[in-house]
Amino acid sequence: METGSPHDRRDAADMGTTEQVAEPVWTGLPPGLLRMRRLLLVVWLGLIALAAGLLPGLLVGPAWAAFALLPLALAAWGWVLLGRNWRSWRYAERADDLLISRGVLWREETVVPYGRMQLVEVTSGPVERYFGLASVQLHTAAAATDATIPGLDPAEAERLRDRLTELGEARSAGL
Repeated sequence: METGSPHDRRDAADMGTTEQVAEPVWTGLPPGLLRMRRLLLVVWLGLIALAAGLLPGLLVGPAWAAFALLPLALAAWGWVLLGRNWRSWRYAERADDLLISRGVLWREETVVPYGRMQLVEVTSGPVERYFGLASVQLHTAAAATDATIPGLDPAEAERLRDRLTELGEARSAGL
């Protein structure tokens, strides 16, 4: 024999579904950032390997040219680490804030409320412009919550800047 009305049973069953919070929709960084960083790694460590192998090889002896292997090993290790670091970066736009997550060993997740944003800027240095990339920098009153999203497509960076500015103005109007 059941106790309670059918209405009571339905309310108890609905309780579990209404309290579920939707997971944020994460967006990763485009592969252009990884290509740029890996190219810079190869160029700089390639030059160091050339200098580390050529100078001792010419001045001391050919056996000393083996010093060029150390920067080449660092380049191979850095290649893998850059890939892991690139995959760890992601961001999600939620109703009231922006989430930025990054880090391989130590995960860091920054929550920037739209109403606390004071300045949103898009920057792109000469190397970033060459690769067609831009970064979005978020500034808030508390320096601890300032955040950057690197390596975005310039159109996406501008869209994100405009959206964050619009949401920031709407949220701060109520303060």
